[in-house]
Amino acid sequence: MKSDIEISRDTELKPIIQIAAQLGIPEDDVMQYGKYKAKINLSQINETAVQKSNLILVTAISPTKAGVGKTVTSVSLSLGLNKIGKKSIVALREPSLGPVFGMKGGAAGGGYAQVLPMEDINLHFTGDFHAITTANNTISALLDNYQYNNINTEKALKQIVWKRVLDVNDRSLRYVNTGLGGRLNGLPQETGFDITPASEIMAILCLASGLEDLKIRINQIVLGYKLDNTPFTVRDLGIADAIVILLKEALMPNLVQTTENTPAIIHGGPFANIAHGCNSVLATKMALSLSDYVVTEAGFGSDLGAEKFLDIKCRMAGLQPKATVLVVTTQALKNHANLTDDEAKKPNLEVLKQGLPNLERHIENLQSFGQSIIVSLNKFYFDVEEEIAFLKQWCLEKNTTFAINDAFVNGGEGASDLAKAVVDVIENKPSKPIQYQYELTDSIKEKLHKVATQIYRAKDIELSNKAKTAIAKIEKNNWGHLPICIAKTQYSFTDNPKIAGAPSRHTIAFEDIFINAGAGFIIAVAGDIMRMPGLPKVPAAYGMTITDGVIDGLS
Repeated sequence: MKSDIEISRDTELKPIIQIAAQLGIPEDDVMQYGKYKAKINLSQINETAVQKSNLILVTAISPTKAGVGKTVTSVSLSLGLNKIGKKSIVALREPSLGPVFGMKGGAAGGGYAQVLPMEDINLHFTGDFHAITTANNTISALLDNYQYNNINTEKALKQIVWKRVLDVNDRSLRYVNTGLGGRLNGLPQETGFDITPASEIMAILCLASGLEDLKIRINQIVLGYKLDNTPFTVRDLGIADAIVILLKEALMPNLVQTTENTPAIIHGGPFANIAHGCNSVLATKMALSLSDYVVTEAGFGSDLGAEKFLDIKCRMAGLQPKATVLVVTTQALKNHANLTDDEAKKPNLEVLKQGLPNLERHIENLQSFGQSIIVSLNKFYFDVEEEIAFLKQWCLEKNTTFAINDAFVNGGEGASDLAKAVVDVIENKPSKPIQYQYELTDSIKEKLHKVATQIYRAKDIELSNKAKTAIAKIEKNNWGHLPICIAKTQYSFTDNPKIAGAPSRHTIAFEDIFINAGAGFIIAVAGDIMRMPGLPKVPAAYGMTITDGVIDGLS
């Protein structure tokens, strides 16, 4: 079979203006970025249509180093829905350059279930990440300038909490000193960098309902604390309009296409292990306004991405999924029974059975939200009929719909059965209204305890002294009513990435807690989780080449 990038190059793309026309978007509302990419004017969002359309969430079991193919499944399902005669759009996040050149090598689907042009989407795309990075770092520059000019006055800040960001994986930037070299070069301070997907600007862009809401949220960003310990915000600095100007075009969702020339909307890219892990509200609503079925994904496993999608994004935006697809692979199940990747590719039904508690845990968690579930097996060349038949029967006994996704090899036709299964669930037993894991009126500690015990199956939580102090400050400033966004390893229900399967009765240790008042949530850091990732021993960048303008090594 051809590589992902070969399939991408061999696919004949339609001009993006034709894809927009298929959706009924007037040419005046299409801002083209070359021939095959465009931004769509926010005027195309129709709230009445949003409520009538069918939103489908794609999530997964706890991921392993080999991955489970959640983006492949999201693209596949939309291809399958279009193949069986439904009008469908897939709405995804934008890839971050950090993982593209680090672990993943790309994040635009795979095989014959990709969003295209793959190279552009994986690299600089329409410049949204650059706009977010620039907006974030412009705030930093203006904030440092303010402190520099007010250091010996009553306007000086007691503490600065705002960090810079870059869209790279670079562990060396986690903790840095700035302002060195004497007074002319600024004021010395200890600070650090986060990766761009962890920026509060990214979260704000993805949760804003429009340009005015974007400005309101930017104004609410907490940059530091004054001498009297009250918050100092972007509103106090007086620069919200300047920052919104930098983000004006980035706020508009991006339209591209799939390997079968069906529409895809890609916008925003917060990670789910360090942020809330969903594409933008505006992109989701745009897709819902323009089609009858919208497939969207939430990052990593359902304990991270789906929980935040439901408890944060859906709660804020008034969205309601009609069904949830839970992605699984035989290899991942065997990984959760502690088999290595190479061994997990070999037939071994007994070991597969030992990995089923992880799948069962995710099913139970999603059902606790009121979701109707379709377990989707992302089929690989090494899968054997005995294991597939067993999984199908196991799901049947759990009263859970099961379907095979073979779109990686066979495109939309390979996802037709999955599409039919999803439509059947939506038409006959759709999800109930979301049953949130906590109430916004709960205390911060109660919210953390509920997610930890109900979703992670912990017996208790543990708060560091730093976390306790942060909670007291957050509650004192009347932010305690906000939802929580837990930053935690994606590989385990615990805060230890090495504990696979479905552990229970453990303790989740929260090391730090801080406020994203503009985004509208509280971030709680569990265990040893970094908001600036490092590179693996052999980064994907080592396998990339460009010859005569032709790129290879992206996937």
